[in-house]
Amino acid sequence: KDVAENNKGARVLVVCSEVTAVTFRGPSDTHLDSLVGQALFGDGAAALIVGSDPVPEIEKPIFEMVWAAQTIAPDSEGAIDGHLREAGLTFHLLKNVPGNVSKNITKALVEAFEPWGISDYNSIFWIAHPGGPAILDQVEQKLALKPEKMNATREVLSEYGNMSSACVLFILDEMRKKSTQNGLKTTGEGLDW
Repeated sequence: KDVAENNKGARVLVVCSEVTAVTFRGPSDTHLDSLVGQALFGDGAAALIVGSDPVPEIEKPIFEMVWAAQTIAPDSEGAIDGHLREAGLTFHLLKNVPGNVSKNITKALVEAFEPWGISDYNSIFWIAHPGGPAILDQVEQKLALKPEKMNATREVLSEYGNMSSACVLFILDEMRKKSTQNGLKTTGEGLDW
């Protein structure tokens, strides 16, 4: 982000590649939680080019990022743990991950959208990292989102699984494809820019 924003004409290739199949292990009486991760996660890779100040005669940007932030949810340490051991790489998910996300989502969204005057989360389109169905269900309920707001996210999760970093790029592409199929001038349901 810094290179693209602060170096005129810079273009940065961002690649997200996840190979979660290497974490597959047979069921274990001592780590039933690992089955959840194995059921949710999938392999995936995606890439995009990021830059600022596009050259209109040459470049046709599909998306524009206007703001970015990072939030660390309280009490989230150890919620998702990866361990490299003799048996290989393993991941363990705590049961409270969906509840923790749901508990902290409102605060994060207020910080992100209040400066823009946005408080109705049904008025925006959603490119949400899926995590898993339980997380999406709790976020929808907590924010009173219309079910269609997470259509692209749920479609990618259903088709490919949680591909970690690659997921968001797959979801962006899914929404772009649906907008094109529906003849929309913009990307994202309900937008008219």
